[in-house]
Amino acid sequence: MSDSKPASPQPPMLTVALDLPSAQVLADQASIVQDLQFVVECCKRLLTELDIPEEDRDPVVPQALWSAALASYTRCFSKGKRFGLGPGDITSLPLEGEVVTFHKWVAGQRTKLTTHPADPFEAAKVGAALALPGRGERRVEGIAILTTSRVLVDDTGVRQLGALAAALARQTAERAQEQQDTVLEEAQQLDLDRLYRQPPLSSARPLANLPTLPQQPAKA
Repeated sequence: MSDSKPASPQPPMLTVALDLPSAQVLADQASIVQDLQFVVECCKRLLTELDIPEEDRDPVVPQALWSAALASYTRCFSKGKRFGLGPGDITSLPLEGEVVTFHKWVAGQRTKLTTHPADPFEAAKVGAALALPGRGERRVEGIAILTTSRVLVDDTGVRQLGALAAALARQTAERAQEQQDTVLEEAQQLDLDRLYRQPPLSSARPLANLPTLPQQPAKA
């Protein structure tokens, strides 16, 4: 029987914040990858929900997953306080089909979810419930309100969004890896005394591995 002892766990590294323009770019890329990972996970869960017969499905779940996926995806292209992705990031993807058209459609769906419709009849239809012909006096017996579903997508659209988000996440992660090397080179030129005087980061963690989704070209 071997008397060797397991290796002692390595002590955690001391990590301090870097206030560098290159670090800001890297942080932006990392947050974009995180958003895109979330989109992929939402799409995977949504595909499972769409496999459930509609009469047995909780309508709140697919609507929540689809809404969350659209919000996280389009946030990656917002300019706000971060750099965000742009049209060039879409056209540079190795995907077949009308990828740009599909991307614009996704953005439009996100707008529909967050904007109150100018025409109320887009969200609901109001009708008059009439007495059936030939069954007594013709008259209006009541009012019917028919609301429309906000999840106007099938499994094909979900797969396309998942594949598009996964491709963008991989592309952004590759750029983040290159940017990380740049940040490291710049950090190694900083004053060590100043770095060691900074408070440690308490929640530093590496970028997670990208989740996978069955590959399918994004088409309109």
